[in-house]
Amino acid sequence: MDQNKDEHRPVAASSDKVGYADTSLRAALLILSLVTGIVDAVSVLGFSVFTANMTGNVVFLGFAVAGARGFSIERSAISLGAFLVGALIGGRLGSTRSRARRGWLTTVAVCEAALLFLAALASIGFDVGSAKPTYSLYGVIALMAIAMGLRNATVRQLAVPDLTTTVLTLTLTGIAADSSLAGGKNPRIGRRVASVVAMFVGAVIGALLLRYGMALPLALSGVCVLLVTFIYVSQLPSSRMVDE
Repeated sequence: MDQNKDEHRPVAASSDKVGYADTSLRAALLILSLVTGIVDAVSVLGFSVFTANMTGNVVFLGFAVAGARGFSIERSAISLGAFLVGALIGGRLGSTRSRARRGWLTTVAVCEAALLFLAALASIGFDVGSAKPTYSLYGVIALMAIAMGLRNATVRQLAVPDLTTTVLTLTLTGIAADSSLAGGKNPRIGRRVASVVAMFVGAVIGALLLRYGMALPLALSGVCVLLVTFIYVSQLPSSRMVDE
C-alpha cells in the first residue's frame, strides 16, 4: 500500500505544478493587458494611431480617408500593415516551433520585448509636436505594431477565455450579458473585471510616463513582457505541450 502511495506522489506533484502554471498564465496575461494600455497610450497620444487595438485603428483609418483632422492615412496604414506582419510571424512561430510551450513562449517574449526596446531607442529625439524626424515616426509605429501583432497571434493560440490582452469589447459584453441582472451566473467575473482594470491602469501609467518621453513607457513595456513570461515559463513542466 505504501508503495502505491509513493507511485502516485510524482503524478500529484506534476498536477499541482500544472495547476499553478495555469494560474500563472492568467496572471501573466493580465500584466500583458496592462502593457497594452501603456503601448496604446504611447501610440494614440503620441501618433494618433492604435498599434495594439486594430478595431480602433481601422476606424481611425476610415476617419483619415474621409479627411478628418488629426488622423493620418499613412500612420494608420503602416500600423495596420505592420500588425499583420507581426501576426504572421507569431502564427509561424506557433506552428513551426517544437511543441514544448516553454521554448515557444520564451522566443515570442524575447522577440516582442526586443521590438519594444528598439521602438524605445527609435523614439529618442522624436518631437511629438512637429512629428520630426519622419523616419522615427514611422519606425516607432511599425516596431510597436509588429510587437503587438506577434503578441496577438500568440495569445490567440493560447486561447484563454476573456484574456485576449488587447481588446475588451467582448469582455465588457460578457460582464453585462452574463450578469445576474441578465439572468446569467456571472462566469469568470473576476477575470473579466481584472482584465478591464489592468488595461485601464496601463493606459493611466502610459499617459503619465509619456510626459517624460516615449522611450520610458516603451522600455518599461518590454521589461514587463520579459519578466512575466519568464516567471510563467519557469512554472511549466519541461515537457508540457503547446496545445495542452
